[in-house]
Amino acid sequence: MKLILSNVSGIPIYQQIKQQVKAAILSGQLGEGEALPSLRTLAKDLQISVLTVTRAYTELEQEGFVKNVQGRGCFVLGRGSQRLQEHLKYRAKTCLTEGIQAGKLAGLSREDVHHLLDILWEASADDE
Repeated sequence: MKLILSNVSGIPIYQQIKQQVKAAILSGQLGEGEALPSLRTLAKDLQISVLTVTRAYTELEQEGFVKNVQGRGCFVLGRGSQRLQEHLKYRAKTCLTEGIQAGKLAGLSREDVHHLLDILWEASADDE
């Protein structure tokens, strides 16, 4: 995972770290049980304060994305995490809402959208 930080974006550095780690978890780029870089390693690599990384990791833990284990590091929680489930459901709802709106604009009926969803669901099941 490569983090890209901007000092001119107006977004605090800890938030940029948090957002990028969260995105990597939600996309599956970081998997369950995978260790995040240590606080000191990430701070050194990004040339920022350890306190900044600590704040990002602490907030990720509070939001249910990672678990800090004293003396071992910070690890990605599985999809069973309630907070992660809430984010995934929200993401699915957002994408489906956009799909429904696009379907309406295309003049598709409710049945057409359901049929298309069934086709896409089956196609994605074949990929697993």
